[in-house]
Amino acid sequence: MEEALIKKAVNRDAGAIEALYDNYAPGLLTVCFRYCGNRNDAEDVLHDGFIKIIQHIHTFKIRSDGTIEAWMRRIMVNTALNFLRKRLKEKYFVDIDPILDKIDPYQEEIADPEEIYLQVDRERIMQIICDLPAGYRTVFNLYVFEQYGHKEIAELLGCSENTSKSQLSKARALLRKKMNQLVNIKLSPTYEKV
Repeated sequence: MEEALIKKAVNRDAGAIEALYDNYAPGLLTVCFRYCGNRNDAEDVLHDGFIKIIQHIHTFKIRSDGTIEAWMRRIMVNTALNFLRKRLKEKYFVDIDPILDKIDPYQEEIADPEEIYLQVDRERIMQIICDLPAGYRTVFNLYVFEQYGHKEIAELLGCSENTSKSQLSKARALLRKKMNQLVNIKLSPTYEKV
């Protein structure tokens, strides 16, 4: 069925394009939201990305190892990254807020992370991710959700691998801290500083 729908969309069949949008837009909006941090920007990115999808659907090759959803997702991620580049017009991956830079990435929570996850609903977790500074959020999304390596992230964002690693570490530390605050768990250092 997906193959027939794609063939119709290639021929600009309005019903097929609408069906693709109806089927995939909710999941793609979630991807955009994670990168943009707010619904209005996410909807703009979804709109722009879906236009690109329709313009280039003829290039999609149906294979057993790839789906239309994965192809669309890559387009949305790239559209979101382009949106962030235009919006910020600076290397936000390097300029870190000095207050946030003081987060100790070696702090660990007392509670089991699975316990915390069970106590916080999915929407709240998504909001915490969206509230991260743009650089942290972008690297976190690329690494965790898109499963890119630091080398790929560095190439995509025009930063060093060490910057990517640092941004991810700080994003995780800040997420851990905010999750703990939600469930009223105090942080305690695991490592003694030398």
